[in-house]
Formats: sequence, C-alpha cells, structure tokens
Amino acid sequence: MSRSIFVINPNSSASVTTGIDNALAPLRLTDGPKIECHTLTEAPPGIQSEADMMQVVPLLSTFIHSHEEQAAGFVIACFSDPGLAMAREATRLPVFGIGESAMLIALTQGQRVGVIAIQPASISRHMRAWGSMGILSRLAGERALGLNVVELIDERKTWMRLLETGQKLRDEDGANVVVLGCAGLAHQRLQLEQALGLPVVDPCTAAGGMALAAAHLAASGK
Repeated sequence: MSRSIFVINPNSSASVTTGIDNALAPLRLTDGPKIECHTLTEAPPGIQSEADMMQVVPLLSTFIHSHEEQAAGFVIACFSDPGLAMAREATRLPVFGIGESAMLIALTQGQRVGVIAIQPASISRHMRAWGSMGILSRLAGERALGLNVVELIDERKTWMRLLETGQKLRDEDGANVVVLGCAGLAHQRLQLEQALGLPVVDPCTAAGGMALAAAHLAASGK
C-alpha cells in the first residue's frame, strides 16, 4: 500500500508524539500502510479545556486537507477527540478518535468499563462524549490521576497513581475492563493489566488497529 495512516497529535508536545509513535510500533506491518505520526506545532501544549479543543479544530482541518491525497485514513490522538465530527465531514476517508475507539474496544472486553483520566476537569468533557455515544449504562466510573504534565514525567509516581486508581475502579466501582484516558500512557498498559488482572485498553493502539483494518479492507476492494 502506498497510502499512509496519519496519526495526528493535536497538541504541540513532541514528546507526546514520540510516545504515540512508540505505542503504534506493534501495528507496523511490512505489507501494510505506513503509520505516520505528526505534531500540530501551532496547537496548545496540551488539550485541557473546551477552548483548547476549539483552537485545534482549524489546525486539524488544514492538516487533513493537505494530506488527504496521501492518506488511507486519519487518527486524532487525543482522548477528548477534538474536532472528530468536523474531520469526518472534511474527508471521505475514515477518521478515528482515540477516545471513541478505546471505549468501543473496551465494550468488547468487559461489561463494566472504568476510565482513568489525567485531570478531574477532563471527566465532565468525557462524560458528555460517553452520553452522546449512548454507553453510560456500561460505564463503571471514571477517576482522575490528578497529575500535571510535569508530574507525569515521574514514572514511579505515575505508576503508583495508575495502580491506585485502577484498583479503585475495579474494587469500588466494579469495572472489569479499564481504559487509559490519555495518549501518553501506552508503555504502562501491560504492567497495569497484569497488576489488576483485568484487560487494559490503550486508546492509541485501539484507534490505530481500527484504522489499519479499514485501510486493508479499502485496499482489498471488499
């Protein structure tokens, strides 16, 4: 395949893009489309508010229009799925949001989904999304790590908070599958899954896998 799946980090943090790129490494197949990760360098350093989401929408639109001829599909790699509806209107190609994709995958792996957010302020935004998807009845709960960007760099502190939050979702909220509510936590997924004894879904690989399947089907003409 000559076309690429473009994975867009809609914030300006190059380190986040590197983490996304590393997370998608297992999906890169010799006979599949290329998976290219890009940073929106003019975007905010993080998507933490509705204002941040609105700011990235025109940047996403510009990126999609300028790369459509080379694309097999697009992935918006922010858990809040900024500009997802707009992006789907802007192109005939499939567009996947990592938040939506992660939740859909989680629903196939458990009856009660628990979500680990980064900041408490994100939860209300996510809840609106789960409501629009019609999946609130399958949500066990959503809890936040309460860590800022600088604190997330501390691997030990992040791990301890992930474990504590995951245990509360499992033991207090009744979750039997957990979703990582951030694009930058994929390297913690397997360790957390083993510690909790539950499936743990990384949103980037969830969306990347869906995009890859769509690209293969399109190329096969079936």
